[in-house]
Amino acid sequence: MKTGYVHVYTGNGKGKTTASLGLALRAAGSGLKVAIHQFAKNADCGAIKMLRKIGGIRISQCGNGPFIIGKPHGGDIACAERGFEAAKKDIYSKKYDIVILDEINIAMKLGLVDTNEVRRLIVDKPGGVELVLTGRHCPVAIKNVADLITDMREVRHPYRRGIGARKGIEV
Repeated sequence: MKTGYVHVYTGNGKGKTTASLGLALRAAGSGLKVAIHQFAKNADCGAIKMLRKIGGIRISQCGNGPFIIGKPHGGDIACAERGFEAAKKDIYSKKYDIVILDEINIAMKLGLVDTNEVRRLIVDKPGGVELVLTGRHCPVAIKNVADLITDMREVRHPYRRGIGARKGIEV
């Protein structure tokens, strides 16, 4: 690709990670190389299990649990920092056509990753790398430098009725 754009999938609605993984699947099917870095996640959900079987997609999880609630611990910060450094290496290596930073917006909100460093990465990334950032609470500084922003809005969700995530549907 000559021009790699910056996508942001944010908002309180469901489907941000799913949209990015769908893009990864489409890209791999077209012969592109994809690196996925998941922040604040460390679980092999159904989608991740399947994507690991597909050539052209590499997945790295840099989280100590499925979601961080409350204040992050030192281990959470160190894990996210290692993940962000690995993501930067993948972006600058030019080995990957698409790099997905899943839940990076949450990592920035929780102070696990510095927003200014993410913004600098976006501005300085090689031109041929497509970069995707997902998660709720995308900072304005990131939105200001993104090429494509999708804000997923929750209208209704079973979670509000006390129904948890279901295997194969939400996880």
